[in-house]
Formats: sequence, structure tokens, C-alpha cells
Amino acid sequence: MHELFQAVLNSDEKTALRQLVFALKSGGKQYFLRNEILSAFADYCQESQKPAYFYHSSSLGKLIHYTHEIIIEGENTWFVVRPRIASQEIWRLEANMTFESQEPKALLDVRDRFVNRYQPNILEIDTHPFYEGSPNISDPRNIGQGLTFLNRYLCSQVLTDRQYWLDVLYDVLLRREYDGIPLLINDRIHSGSELSQQLSSAIKLVSDRQPNESYEKFHLDFQQIGFEPGWGNTASRVKETLELLQRLFENPEPPILEAFVSRIPAIFRVVLVSIHGWVGQEDVLGRPETMGQVVYVLEQARNLENKLQTEIKLAGLDLLNIKPQVLILTRLIPNCQGTQCDLRIEKLLGTENGWILRVPFGEFNPEVTQNWISKYEIWPYLETFANDAEKELLAKFNGTPNLIIGNYSDGNLVAFLLARRLKAAHCHIAHSLEKPKHLFSNLYWQDLEKQYHFSAQYTADIISMNAADFIVTSSYQEIVGTPDSIGQYESYKCFTMPELYHVVNGIDLFSPKFNMVAPGVNENIFFPFRQVEDRDKSVITRVNELLFNREDPQIFGNLDDPNKRIILAVAPITSVKNLTGLAECFGKSQELQARCNLIILTSKLHANDATNPAEAAEIKKLHEIINQYNLNGKIRWLGMRLKSVDLAEAYRAIADRQGIFVHFAHFEAFGLTILEAMISGLPTFATQFGGASEILGDRDNEFHINPTDLEGTATRILNFIDQCETNPEYWHKISEWVIQRVRNNYNWNNNSNQLLLLAKIYTFWNFVSRENREALLRYMETLFHLVYKPRAETILDEHMHR
Repeated sequence: MHELFQAVLNSDEKTALRQLVFALKSGGKQYFLRNEILSAFADYCQESQKPAYFYHSSSLGKLIHYTHEIIIEGENTWFVVRPRIASQEIWRLEANMTFESQEPKALLDVRDRFVNRYQPNILEIDTHPFYEGSPNISDPRNIGQGLTFLNRYLCSQVLTDRQYWLDVLYDVLLRREYDGIPLLINDRIHSGSELSQQLSSAIKLVSDRQPNESYEKFHLDFQQIGFEPGWGNTASRVKETLELLQRLFENPEPPILEAFVSRIPAIFRVVLVSIHGWVGQEDVLGRPETMGQVVYVLEQARNLENKLQTEIKLAGLDLLNIKPQVLILTRLIPNCQGTQCDLRIEKLLGTENGWILRVPFGEFNPEVTQNWISKYEIWPYLETFANDAEKELLAKFNGTPNLIIGNYSDGNLVAFLLARRLKAAHCHIAHSLEKPKHLFSNLYWQDLEKQYHFSAQYTADIISMNAADFIVTSSYQEIVGTPDSIGQYESYKCFTMPELYHVVNGIDLFSPKFNMVAPGVNENIFFPFRQVEDRDKSVITRVNELLFNREDPQIFGNLDDPNKRIILAVAPITSVKNLTGLAECFGKSQELQARCNLIILTSKLHANDATNPAEAAEIKKLHEIINQYNLNGKIRWLGMRLKSVDLAEAYRAIADRQGIFVHFAHFEAFGLTILEAMISGLPTFATQFGGASEILGDRDNEFHINPTDLEGTATRILNFIDQCETNPEYWHKISEWVIQRVRNNYNWNNNSNQLLLLAKIYTFWNFVSRENREALLRYMETLFHLVYKPRAETILDEHMHR
């Protein structure tokens, strides 16, 4: 960037820069974000009658397009510049028009002074020393492909020091066991070299047998030469696995390593931690904070259990009566409001050995802990929950878990505590990090603390994402965003919590711990509208009556012309999901109203049913917009919880009428409702902010919408409708395209395969790598005890006085 700054200062553009800064200062504002900066620069170019190229192609234009923040402090102007994805530089423009590069600490001090909360000698959190020297991804385009990177790295190391890696592989295989039962090899083999030699004998032994001969028939002969169960259930499968290991010894290549590790039995007991919300299989969707994450966790657990059953059978371990176990760990809610969330144990439907295990919070103040607790208030109870859950898990498993999957901030903090004590692999799945969703929430955390308690949550995030063995995201943008916007994890790289701490380096974005593994959708419930033979006629009748005709206290509006094309929206009623913005977009476009109806499916209709003031405000606002734009007869709003089968049929019912689905959120980390709508066959428009745009793919951004541009969104939808009316086959073409995109890229079978492979590779990596993670984990424990716990205890003190 230094060259670009010099190009500006050493040319006539220096004057333009001075004039732009003066224009920014003249408005009295001090802090500018990227859109404001670009808008101000565009205004300057127009007012100064700059040539057309100047905005994009001049040196100043390039600098401004790289700039994500400008802070004016006295005579100095601070530029936060992002020349590349995952790379940030800080420059200070002084009054004499010279630029100086600055360290992150200087920027954090400026931000503190901006809110009048500067404190010298503040605690600094810096994780960089713990990642220094570890193998790292170099190309930002490969961020999120940690598995691919590690496979290549490990194979290159085998070539570098073959004898060392022979011994390491031998040691890893010798340690494989299940509750004291040895797997793979035994102590008749004494070294890596001996293992390499014995492979030939083992391959010859199984080659002389019929391919389909059961492992049970030759396991004693196999054992005599040093091999135990786990290689396969038939002679042919055992031979294939042995040959993979032999090829790995002789010619290590990433595909061979991945194929071999995928066959090794290493995961038998899995815990998925999902604490807040209402976690259950019936009558929970639509309740506060309960939608996408619960669906995700239930489906992932079900598919993991099914996959593990298959793996163990193929490995020949059913001979030892080994059975996988998958548990969803959540909280037990005594006042369960008619749900089953007060059941300690509940069988997970569709599994042989999958369960929901509910553990109550410690009593403290029963007026609080006996009831549902918001995700913003849950922090004081997590440590005691983890202690109690550990005992329950050990009793239920009759052993220790191999893999603990944390979900959201609270689940990941508990996963960190459990994984540390039980020596299990920790997989971190954020779903949606709160910090990037709430603009300036870290800067003004003290003003927001009473309602949101972000000081505890953001500290928990830093701890768990660094402590995790690997991190799973649904999209690339979730990690590092786009050239125009920073990613969710990237937002934790450098930030201030004024008067609490500075994060000068919160996470290594180039670490191979990041992996993109997309979720799927339950295709037994959500499937294309054209699969008429799979649709239940009684459900079709019931859902159509609900959508278009039924009178109910929880339904607002009757459609004057039900035959118009339907715009469908499905979301909880929060400011982020922005249903009010969609209603306003619809209300401001007379042409949309003339050609379409709007149907909104959410959980509430009346403000007095709201769970919190923010939800009540959104409900009131939506009613006001309907009245303001006189949308009666053009909008129908269902404020009720629908069962999954009814929701799935609702998507298909709209597809029957060649409708469309619109997801108008201000920000969406991923969006399971988008997958549900697409697999049902609904052409889908979704927010361009967040990972949702990756689901839609490119297609010239035809279906990406900007929720801040109401007119542009209406135009984009109308253009699509015009094409459908000009060419009746166009709707069907897009419908088929969205169905195939989900089927090819987002399915739970791929998700469970990848997740188990990641768990095995990273367990292997932690064992063989020469880096020492213990120092990092100790650092995270220190933050937990010295920063997190005092913040949580403050919340507990509030709860005790309720």
C-alpha cells in the first residue's frame, strides 16, 4: 500500500485527497464506514467534475475503494485499509499531508478515544505467538480448505523424513483402541519398519481368501501376525485398506492419505452441544431463538449416527459388538411450556443409538433457572452446566467421547471446557457470530451490556475459536467475507472493548483449522413440488386452506386476488431478518402490488405475545407499514408455529402457483430456509450480505438483493417476473436449477462424511505435529478465569436479585 499512498501524494491527486478529507470533516462526523466513504467520494468527484475514470481508476480512487474505515481525530485522519481479503493495514494521514503506517494498538487507542473511554496500559489479547511457526495457508483464496492443506503438508513431511513418519504412523495405529480393546495392530509389531514389512504378509494372507469372506473367519490368523480388527469386514475390504497404508508408506499422496484415514475407526462417541433455545423434536420451532440451529443440530446428529453405524460395520467392528453413540447435549427446562424440554433423555428419531441428553442449570435463582433463558443471559450457568454434563455424559456413554461439536457461542464454550477435561477433539461451529451482526457493539459494549452482555459473549468467542481443534463454516464469506466486506471470523481479528481489553490479534485466519463444510436439508420432508407422488393429499389441503382461506386469530389479512404470483418470506420476526424491510419494499412498489401478493410466515402476530421488547417493536413496525401503505388485501401474515411437514408443504404450495421466495435479511450467515425453499423448487432471492449469496451461486448475481436498496430489489424481482411472463418456461428453468444446486452442493451425507474425516485428520494432526498447543490452551484458560468469569458473575448477580 505504501506505493499507492506515495502515488497519491506525489501527484496532483494530493490536492483531491486534501479536499476530500476537508469535505468529510466539514460535516462534523468523525467515524466513516466503507459505504459512507464511497458515497462521499462519489459526491466529491461529481461536485469537482472529475473525469469518469477518476472514481475507479485513479490512485486516489483505488485507495478509497480499499479503505473500509476513516476516523478523523483532530488534525489526523486514520485510514483502515484492506488491500486484500484477510489483510488489514492502518495508516495515519497527518496535517502536513504525510502518511505513516501504524500498529493495531494505535488504532484501538483511537477508537477508545472516539467514545471517550481511553485507558492506558489496558489488557492486550494477542494469539499470534501461539500460531507463529506453525504451518499456515499462504494464499487467501485457499482459506477454509484446511483439510486439503494438511493432507499436502503431512505427505510432504513423510517424504522429508520417512523413518520418523513410519514410527509416528505406527504409534498412532498402536494407540487405537475402544474401551481397552486393541484395534488395528497389537504389540506383536514393534516399530514402524516392522509394520511396513508385516503389511506384505497381511496382504498375502487376505489375498488368498475369497473376496467376500467374513473377517471373523480369519481374524485369529490375522491377529497372530500383529493385526487386530478395524481394517474391514471382508477379505477384499481389509486388503484395500492395507494396500492404502502400503501405498502411503511408499508414495505418500494427499488422496491416499485421505482415503486411508477415512477408513480408520477413530470416532465412536460424539457429543453435539447446543444449549440455548428450545432443543427438541416436536413443538419447538418458532419458539424464541429456536429455528435454524436446532434443525441443523438434529439433522447433523441423525446423519452422523447413521454414518458411524455404516463405518463401524464396514470396519468389521460389529464383531466386537461396538456400537456408536451420538448425543445432543442441551439444557433441561423445568417450566417447559408443553414441550418435551423437561425430559432428561429423549431418543433421536431415525437413529439406533442417538439421544438428546438434557442437563438442568444449577438452581441459583429458580425464578430464572427454572425457565427459558435468552442466549444473551445464559453465560453465568455454563461452567456449572459443563461440570454437571461431564458426569452425565460419562455415565450415559460408559466411556469418554472422541468428538465434541460446539454450536453457537454458548455451546462452544461448554465444548471447550468438556474437550479440555475429557481430551476429546473440539469442532467449533459458530452458526452466527453476534459481533458482526451488531454494528459497533464492541465499541459501545458498556451501553449495551444490560441487554446483551456482549463482554461475556465476545470473550467466550475468542476463547473457543482459538481452543478448537478445527472450525467448520458453511461458507467462505463466513471466515473472511468479500473484497467489499469483512467476514464474521475476520471481525475478531482486531477490535477493542474499551476499558476492558484490546484484541490486537484475536484469530489466525490463515490457520488450517478453518474448513468449509456446507450443511444439507432433510429431503424426506423438504423435496421438490413436482414429486407429486410423495405429497400427502390431506397435508396439501390443510396447508392450502391455511395459506389462503382460513380465518384465525393468529392470521392477518385476506388476499383480494389469490391468483396473483406469491412472494413468500419465512423468518423469525427480528430486526436482522428484516421482514419489515420486505413489507416496505412491497409497499413502495405499486407494480409489485399489482402483480404479486406477499405472504409472511413467522412465529408471532401480536406485540403482546412478543418474548422481548425488540421483538414487540418489530411486530408493531410491521403492522404500521401495512397500514401506512394500505396493504390490506395484498398481504397475508401467519403468526404461528408450523410443523416441519406443514412448512415444507407451504413452500411446495407456493411453487405450485409459480411463486418466489425472498430472504431479505440485513445479514445472513447461511440460511437454512433458503435451502428449504430452493429444494422445494422456489426461485429464490436472498440478501447479498453474508454467506447466503454463496448458496445462490453466481448467475450474474441475478438473485442477490441488497436489503438497503428497496427500489433496486423491487426492480430485480419485477425483471424476473417479466422474463417468466415473456417465456413461460423460464420459471421452470430456474426452479429446476435451484433444486439441482441444493442437491449437488448441500446434503447431509456429504456433511457427515466430511465432518468425520476432519475429526480423524485433526486428531491425527494434533498427535503427530511438533507444535505444542498446550501453551495456547493454557492462555485460553487464563482468559476464561480472569476475564470471562468476572463478566459472567456480574450477570449472575443481576439474576439473583430478580
